[in-house]
Amino acid sequence: MSIKVIRPGLLASIQDLGRYGFQKYGVIVSGAMDSYALRIANLLIGNQEGEAAIEVTLMGTSLQFEEDSLIAITGGNLSPKIEGEAVPLWRPVLIKKGSILQFTASQSGCRAYVTVAGGFDIPQIMESKSTYLRGGIGGFKGRSLQAGDVLPFQEKTKASAPLFARLKQNLKNRSFGSVEWYVPAGHVMNTSERVIRVIKGMEFDKFSSSSREQFFEQEFQITPQSDRMGYRLSGPELQLEQPFELLSEAVAEGTIQVPKDGNPIILLADRQTTGGYPRIAQISSVDLPVVAQLKPGEKIRFKEITREESERLYLKREQDIEEIKTGLSLKKWSL
Repeated sequence: MSIKVIRPGLLASIQDLGRYGFQKYGVIVSGAMDSYALRIANLLIGNQEGEAAIEVTLMGTSLQFEEDSLIAITGGNLSPKIEGEAVPLWRPVLIKKGSILQFTASQSGCRAYVTVAGGFDIPQIMESKSTYLRGGIGGFKGRSLQAGDVLPFQEKTKASAPLFARLKQNLKNRSFGSVEWYVPAGHVMNTSERVIRVIKGMEFDKFSSSSREQFFEQEFQITPQSDRMGYRLSGPELQLEQPFELLSEAVAEGTIQVPKDGNPIILLADRQTTGGYPRIAQISSVDLPVVAQLKPGEKIRFKEITREESERLYLKREQDIEEIKTGLSLKKWSL
C-alpha cells in the first residue's frame, strides 16, 4: 500500500504535530504549520489526531494512489482534483486504485493536508515523523518530497474500516467517492485582511510609543521572503526607545520578533529554539492556523488580548474538537 509522488509541486513534505522534548538539545519542533487542519484530517478517517500527513504548499503537487485508499483533505482550498474532477474538502474520501490527486491552484489559504487511513509507514525520528527540511531530519529521507518517491502507508484502522467498506460499495465506476457531511473550516477565509490576536511580548514596553501604537493600528503585509521558519512582514518600521543588549532567550511558535531593520518576523513551525531580537508580541495559539494559511502579499492587523482571554480561546477550541470527535463517532455509518 503506497502513494507515488508524480509531481512534488512548490513544496510538499511529511509533517505531524511536531518533535517535542528536544529543544534543550537544539533540535527544533517542526510539524504542521496548520495543526488544526492536520488534527481534523486524521480524525475524519479514524486515525490518531497526531498522525503524519502530506503538507502541500500552494500548487502543483500530484499524487497517485496504488491501492484503494480512504483519505481526507483539509486546510486551504488548493483546488484538489481526482482525474480532473473537483474533490470535496474536510470530509472522508475514498480514492480508487491508480487514480491521481492533483492540487492545481489556491482559491483560499496556503497549505493543504492529505491524510490516509492507517497513517504513513515512516519511521519516527526523536518521536516524530515530521520533516525538518533545513536539518535533513525525519519525514521521508529527511527532505521535501520529490517526483518518483513512493510513500508506504499502514493498514487502515478498525475505526475507518466500516466507512471504507460503505464508500467502496457505492464507488461503482467513479475514481472517488465521498460522504455528504463535513467539518466546517472557519479559519481558512478568502479575504485580503485578517485580524490576528496577540499578547504583548516581553520587550513590548521597550519600543517607542509611536511603534507600540503603530503595531496595533497599522496593517502589515506578508512578504515573499517567508517560509516555514518564519513570515517576514513589511509595514511601519518598529523602533526601540533606546538600544539595549538582549541575551538569546527561548522563543515559541507565534513569537513576533523585531530585528534592527524594524520589520517584524513571525516565528513559525521551523523556528529556531532561541532568539536574540526583541519580542514585541506573542500570537494566541488559536490564531496560528490562520497565520499558517496566509500567502505572500496578504495583509494582517494585530489586536491585543489578555493572557486569560487567550487561554479561554484555547480551551474553547479544544472543546470544539472534542465535539467534532463525538459527532464523527455518530457519523461513521452515514454517507
